[in-house]
Formats: sequence, C-alpha cells, structure tokens
Amino acid sequence: MTRPIGYYVHHQGDGHRQRALAIARAAGGAVTLLGTGLAGRTGAIPAVDLADDRVSGDLFDGRDHGDRPASLHYAPTDHDGIRRRVAQISGWIAEARPALMVIDVSVEAAMLARLASVPTVYVRLNGLRDDRPHREAFDAAAALLAPFHAALDDAAIPQAVRRKTFYAPGIVVPTAVTSADPGLVLGVVGRGGGTGDGTLWAEAARSVPERRWRVIGPCSVPKHPPANLEICGWVDDADRMIAQAGIVVGAAGDGLVGSVIANRRPFLCLPEPRPYAEQTSKAARLSALGAAVVAPCWPARDDWRDLLDRAAALDPAKLASLDMTDGAGRAARWLQALADAPDEQRRMTA
Repeated sequence: MTRPIGYYVHHQGDGHRQRALAIARAAGGAVTLLGTGLAGRTGAIPAVDLADDRVSGDLFDGRDHGDRPASLHYAPTDHDGIRRRVAQISGWIAEARPALMVIDVSVEAAMLARLASVPTVYVRLNGLRDDRPHREAFDAAAALLAPFHAALDDAAIPQAVRRKTFYAPGIVVPTAVTSADPGLVLGVVGRGGGTGDGTLWAEAARSVPERRWRVIGPCSVPKHPPANLEICGWVDDADRMIAQAGIVVGAAGDGLVGSVIANRRPFLCLPEPRPYAEQTSKAARLSALGAAVVAPCWPARDDWRDLLDRAAALDPAKLASLDMTDGAGRAARWLQALADAPDEQRRMTA
C-alpha cells in the first residue's frame, strides 16, 4: 500500500488516542493521526494537530447550543477553530490523497472526509446510536469498526449494522504483570469522569478498612483521608496499576474496560451518564455476561463491602471470553486490506 490511511482522533477522554496509536503502530507507519491536542503525544507516528473546535474550553459536552442540520451533531456557527480545523483536514486529504479515513469518532469529520471523496471507516462505540446523524455516518461508511467483543454489543443494534461491523477487542494491550494484590482496591477516575471527589473515596475506604484503597486520575484530596487511602492523581502506568489491583472500581469507559478485560481483574463498574447510553449499555452487557458487578450509582457506605465481595468472587474466565489476542494487528491488517481493495469491493470486504 503506497497511499496512507488517515485516522481522525476525538479529544474527549484519552481512549481514542490510545486506540489510534496502537493501530497505527501495528500498521507500520501507514497511518497518520489527525486530532486536537496530539502535538508531542504520538511518538514516531505522524500526526496533524488540529485547531480546537470546543465552545467551552477544556470541557466538551458535544453541544453547540444552536440550530444545526438534522444530520449533524455539532456545528456551531462563527467558530474560528472549526474553520481552521476543516481547512486542515481538507488540506491534508488533498495533499496526502489517503486511501481511507478512520473516524474515531465524529459524524462531522466523517461527512467531511466523504465529501472530500475519501472512503471512511466509522468507529462504532457501545450504546444504541440510532439517531439520524449516526445512521447517516454508518450508511456513508464503507465499514464500521467496533473496539469491543460482539458479545458486548447492545441487543437492539440492527443486524444490518452488525454485518457491516468488524469487531476488534484487545486493541490496547496492557503491560504484563505477574501477580496482583488481593487486598488492594484501585479506583480509576478517567479524563472527563465524574467520580473525582476525594471525600467520596475517603468514605468508601472507611467503610471497608481492612482493604487498602488507591485512586488514580483527576481526584481531589480529602482534608482528612483515612490511613488506608492513597490519592495518586495522574499516573503514567495506569495499566500496570490496574493489573496489580485486587479489585478495580471505575466507570465503563473503553480504556478502563479494555484494561480490566485484558488483565482479568475483578471489576466493580460504576457507569457514568454518556450520550446514547454508551456506558450503561456496556455495563449491562458486562453484568449479564458475569464479567462485572455493576452499581448504577455511587454506592452507599453500607453497600461497599458486599459489592467488593461480589466483585472478588467473579470468574476471570468470563473476562477472558471477551478478549482477543493482537487486536491492534487484526484491526490494522483489516484496514490495510480495505484500503487496498477496489472501490466497488470495499463494502463486500466489511
């Protein structure tokens, strides 16, 4: 393959970037990343750092607070960042002539690439995304890529969408760790997460004092933390810490769920509100498969012990059944084959 594959990376959370990097590395230099905030964060992988399109600073809620065409999700008017962003993407497409664009995720970026005469692969996340913009993006795509096992798909997903989907769990592979500490509870707060109140973690730690508690991610430090609680903040080795934990507590984001599955860690899942019920749908499937204990809201003080005990008793084989080896390699080879296929065969390849 002589022409590159473009990979659009959304800036909400960090799971999109990690997934894109894993696939790009497996593709051996055939992929260029395009996204906001990528400068200095892609290593040797080529990247285009796009202008910011947000209307509210660092917090992106996906809302543009205005009228928009019914086939789009986010189209604020008179926004300099969006004008420059569209010009950057279009300019790169005109210069690089990509064989394929992977969109992870944005209906607007997908439609822009398709208007620029580039076939697209849309990354399909969990949840029931059956609104008009998603349907349009799915229909316009040559194929869909799901970074999770087919067993985690929402039961209401139409068969036509499933048939168009390449399922690729295990894309981001954690660092191998030989042993875990059964007495350690690891709380994971993600970028954009809503469980970063240190006083809540302090109360949880006090409710189960015989276990050690550690919290990573953007979490406030309580004024009087109990002796069995450690607030670590951002860390560079989150996967290793997840692998070493006796029980992992956190939301149902792609990055955390993928690491829990890969490391076969007992998981107490606290799904957070997300558009299209992304996390609640994923958590419901994990629970139904016996792969996680799910609490629909922050647990009461007296509920923590039972929830943790139930999580500790989970069968790790249930998590193993949701994993695949070489997920990034499988996805990269599939994308390269799709990029090399004649245009009329791309939909047959999906």
